[in-house]
Formats: sequence, C-alpha cells, structure tokens
Amino acid sequence: MADFQRLYEYAVNRFGSPQALEARLPQPLSNAALRAVRDDRYLSLLTQRIFRAGLKHSLVDAKWPAFEEAFFRFVPEKVVLMGAEHLERLMADRRLIRHLGKLASVPRNAQMLLDIAATHGSFAAWLADWPGTDIVGLWRYLARHGQQLGGLSAPRFLRMAGKDTFILSPDVLAALKGLGVIERPPTSQAALATVQAQFNQWQAETGRPLAQLSMLLALSADH
Repeated sequence: MADFQRLYEYAVNRFGSPQALEARLPQPLSNAALRAVRDDRYLSLLTQRIFRAGLKHSLVDAKWPAFEEAFFRFVPEKVVLMGAEHLERLMADRRLIRHLGKLASVPRNAQMLLDIAATHGSFAAWLADWPGTDIVGLWRYLARHGQQLGGLSAPRFLRMAGKDTFILSPDVLAALKGLGVIERPPTSQAALATVQAQFNQWQAETGRPLAQLSMLLALSADH
C-alpha cells in the first residue's frame, strides 16, 4: 500500500492537484447501467474495438455510420445470418475498412453473444455479473469464444463498454515490474492470476475501481 500511495502522489504532482487528477480518472459503469445496454450496442462496440486495432481510432470512428448500416445496426440475430457471399460484397464496399478477417469476425462474435444470451438472458446481464475479482478470466473467455479478441483487444473493449477492468499496457507492465509484482509480461494463466490478485488487494485497500488503479499505474511508468 505504501508503494501505491507513493505512485498516487507522483500522479498528483504530474497533474498539479488531486482534483485535476481525479477528473481524469475513468469511471466504470454500474452493474445496472451495464445491464441496460442493448446487446446490439455491445456487438457494435466489440466490432469497433477490433477494427481500431492497428489503425487510427479517428479513421475507424469516421466510418462507423457505414458499418452500422452494413451490419444491420449490429442486431446479433441478423448479423449471425451473414454468409461468405455477403462478406465478399462487403469487401467491395469502399465505405468500410476492407479487412476480410475482421469483417468475418462480426457474425462469429454475434454467435458468441447469442450463445451467452441463451444461457444468461442477455449478453448485457452476463457482462454485468462477471466478477471484477476475475477480470482476467473474462478476457480469457472473450479471447477463446470470440474472434479477433486476443492481446489487449478484450480488455480495451471492456474499457470502451464501461466494464471495470485494468489494462496491461506497456506503461502498466513497467509499473508492475518496478513494484516487483512481475518480472516479465504475464502470459500464463498463473502469471495473470498473480497480477489479478495484486489488483484485488489494491482495490480492497483503496476502494478504487480497477480502471483507476490501472491508470494510476500507467501515469507512474516513468517514476
């Protein structure tokens, strides 16, 4: 805790005051707010995150109205019916980002949302109920059952959606290494569990969301 308090004070110094720092920290949505989002909006966000990977976000975002039209407003029951011929037509649509692997991921991820909704009532309910104490398990589920959701794509989607999560960005990894939590980037389930346990401890001690703890670590990366 003493180490984390030192990092917090360093972040305050960077922003000039506690008030300025707190204003910049992310605020995750409540479980009730997560549940209120329609599943088509989650599929849209998921797809937007996939297309943002490796590209300027502004480029992807400018094209998003065309994506909404091309993918039937991301209604999972409609998107899941899109076959190879439909995807070939989308590859010829100059309004879109024509990456076949990413385009093909959309109906597959729609099926994942429908499978989850069949068991849990909605993807939204499932997402809201997933415990933050095992957020790395949620990353793993999305990467295994979805498409194009490996690496940082799953946690960055969760951040976009408002689900509380930390993100193991290079700055966060550097801070964790500096604190002695890790020696190298965690790739195994055991190593990720160690990182999760540390975040759980910090959350219990500070009462802060995982997203804020993550950002505070990132801000301290050059400390």
